[in-house]
Amino acid sequence: MSAGLLDTFRVLSSFDPPRGALRGAPWEEYVDWAIMQGLAPLAAYNLEYRLGAGNAPEWARDKLLSIYQGSVNDNVMKLVNFKRIVGALEGRKLVLMGAASFADSLYPHVGFRPVPELQILMKRLDVDGFSGFLSHHEFVPEPDTENSGAAKVVSDGRTVILLYSDVLGPQRREQTAGILERAKPMRVYGSSLYRPELEDAVLLVALEHARHGYAVPWLSFIDLRELVTGAKWMGGVYSRPLDVPVLLARATEWRLERALYTSLSIVARLFPDAAADATAALPPLRRATRELLERTVVGPVCTPGRTSALKGMERVRRLLTGQ
Repeated sequence: MSAGLLDTFRVLSSFDPPRGALRGAPWEEYVDWAIMQGLAPLAAYNLEYRLGAGNAPEWARDKLLSIYQGSVNDNVMKLVNFKRIVGALEGRKLVLMGAASFADSLYPHVGFRPVPELQILMKRLDVDGFSGFLSHHEFVPEPDTENSGAAKVVSDGRTVILLYSDVLGPQRREQTAGILERAKPMRVYGSSLYRPELEDAVLLVALEHARHGYAVPWLSFIDLRELVTGAKWMGGVYSRPLDVPVLLARATEWRLERALYTSLSIVARLFPDAAADATAALPPLRRATRELLERTVVGPVCTPGRTSALKGMERVRRLLTGQ
């Protein structure tokens, strides 16, 4: 049986890909799509080192492998430079979110998870001070062209850093303070760097999905898959089962029940092996709301190769984020 685009994605995004499952894979369609979705580094590694090239044509292997090598170099450059800058910083609590937090905690190799930018949560009063600290290392303010919701965006021309304070919105500052209080030490970057607790990390991923109208790289759904299934390959801070009652209570406090439902439903559809864990954590929404989300967001998002934006997404975004 030929492997379709979704089947090819599932095989090459696995940390334990099954052999012999890529016969007839649609390489012409897959390769450029995978690069756009941030999937190329993991796919390249799987093809070269886990699947014996998986019957992929040489041009496809070469293209994916060049992205993998570039991702490794780019990640190392960004993260080593960031560690050099903040390693000696003391007396602060800076919470590293998203890709930079996940690359070493969810993925067996830091190069599998491209880090396009650094996202850091901090107290509102620390934003100006930390941006001033970064200015001594050639970081200057940039416009928030992605409408990320960050309090400030700075860059040194190579690395973009987004500084967040009211990540849940100005009406939920108490809940944001809870994220800071629960954050776990990230000692590799010194005494001032932390990462979100597991349940907070899940909700922050769902929030980012919703804020971007689910126009996010499919790599982000691998992040969520690993969070939901307990990062079984790593043995680290996220390698434990979700506390579902805590997750659901927090989703209600943050008004993210709909976003959480949508993101978990996407993971359940994309990754059959993760479906049980994702489904077990679904918030209990009304049937009409579930059907609306499945029809307008989950189904379209789970169609690989889709290029059109979701219809009425601004309305759906407000519905999902409660903002």
